[in-house]
Amino acid sequence: MKKVAGLAVLLIVITSSFIIPKNIKKEIIQEDTILEKVANANGLQNWKDVEEIKFTFNVDRDTTHFERTWTWKPKTNDITATSAEGTIDYNWASMDSIANKTNAGFINDKYWLLAPYQLVWDANNVSHTHNKESVAPMSKKAMQKLTIVYGGEGGYTPGDAYDFYFGDDLIIQEWVFRKSNQAEPSMITSFEDYKMLKGLNIATMHKMGEGNFKLYFTNLEVK
Repeated sequence: MKKVAGLAVLLIVITSSFIIPKNIKKEIIQEDTILEKVANANGLQNWKDVEEIKFTFNVDRDTTHFERTWTWKPKTNDITATSAEGTIDYNWASMDSIANKTNAGFINDKYWLLAPYQLVWDANNVSHTHNKESVAPMSKKAMQKLTIVYGGEGGYTPGDAYDFYFGDDLIIQEWVFRKSNQAEPSMITSFEDYKMLKGLNIATMHKMGEGNFKLYFTNLEVK
């Protein structure tokens, strides 16, 4: 499930030739964008060490239960999907019509699992805005708000928008999904029950403020 205004640094150097001295040049460091800050606060810097990640995506709605299990090797992009319909193995480099249909589910489930990392992975296809003073929709607490909007072409859900809410620690606590960047929320859920696995800080539970709905992850393994 896009581009937040980055921090600008204005350096004014007053010299006769308007040349920045070498000793000052060394002190100019590119500051992380808010997208990178949130992703890294949630462990993106450790993703490079991940050989394999396995998880079961679960949804409970009223009395119904749905689940499917994924094994993903990100370095090779080999994926195994296991559900009530059976098991499918495929690779992103070569997908047939069945793999394409299955992969739509993987993209959705992976997004829920690793949403903070998608901020960086999808940075070239999103616009973003950052508000340091906002109110979270569920808890009504004062938080920061980061909005990303996807480009209108490509991907499985072009033009969709997400509002992420977090405190000073940059750990996401709530989010809003807005289909096609509409003003009204399409879905609002929490980010709860964080687990630290191999340096990855992952929210394993998402609940709605109203109604009997929860989306959660079990059998989570990182190698």
